[in-house]
Amino acid sequence: MKAALQAGDRVLVTGASGFLGSAVARALVARGAEVRALVRPTSPRDNLADLACEIVAGDLTDRPSLGTALQGVRYLFHVAADYRFWARDPSVILRVNVEGTRTLMQEALAAGVERVVYTSSVAALKVAGATKPVDESAPLSPDEAIGTYKRSKTLAERAVEAMAQRDRLPAVIVNPTTPIGPRDIKPTPTGRILLDAARGRIPAFVDTGLNFAHVDDIAEGHLLAFERGRIGERYILGGENVPLRKLLATIADAAGRRAPRIRLPRAPLFPLAYGAEAFARITGKEPLLTVDALRMSRYHMFFTSAKAERELGYRARAYQEGVIDALAWFRKAGYLT
Repeated sequence: MKAALQAGDRVLVTGASGFLGSAVARALVARGAEVRALVRPTSPRDNLADLACEIVAGDLTDRPSLGTALQGVRYLFHVAADYRFWARDPSVILRVNVEGTRTLMQEALAAGVERVVYTSSVAALKVAGATKPVDESAPLSPDEAIGTYKRSKTLAERAVEAMAQRDRLPAVIVNPTTPIGPRDIKPTPTGRILLDAARGRIPAFVDTGLNFAHVDDIAEGHLLAFERGRIGERYILGGENVPLRKLLATIADAAGRRAPRIRLPRAPLFPLAYGAEAFARITGKEPLLTVDALRMSRYHMFFTSAKAERELGYRARAYQEGVIDALAWFRKAGYLT
């Protein structure tokens, strides 16, 4: 079943003050939707300051607030997630990403929401052992997931799939790769890499790679999934597969710095990661280097968006544009001097 967004349709966007969520909210407003932005009471709202939308306070761990936010809503874009590779209390990540998603979907069914776009992640896909870019046919088992974040996104995606099959939840699943671009306000783990590289604080690299896409292209992919996606299906929304060394060189060039040339082995970095996490447990601040990130770096996390391109008409610009737009926004926002 296809869907058509009509001017004035009320759409709830969770995580709307965040990096990807604000991009989705902007894309919906541009299409004439009446956006209701669900924002945690403690979250900064700078990304919504110039956007014509209704802001409501709520939290994925607060069921009554979700029911209230869904009143009178026709469509739901669930973008919110606890996107961290480390937390002093990992159960918080599971509670938000898994239980919060399940609760929100139950409330959406009760409210009669007509269509849902659920933002999963390529973290829910299996890259270990892959000999070519991974597609949607490689779901990850929760037991195989490295770290709490990947496990949480895998469990949440399986919950949404089950509800689509069992309860007729009208949900389409999208799996973004690694978004880069403007309004990375927190910033995300990837945004911190861009900032540190632009500041000249990453003198070396490990042999790994990721798939990068401009955040606004991924947001547009959400709307395409809403309009053309099949209920219960998943669609990878990505861009280019880029080795880390190449990404750092692109950032260095844009920032007027020399690109790092030293390739580091992983093994000697693990004691540093354990030490960084031990220190983080004392300070409460997320460490720059984590054990899970090092474990994940063993793999080139390369993906293909061929299914989304074929079925949705999805397209992504060159990843370099995302780097340039991200650094320009960071400079304007005062993150870079």
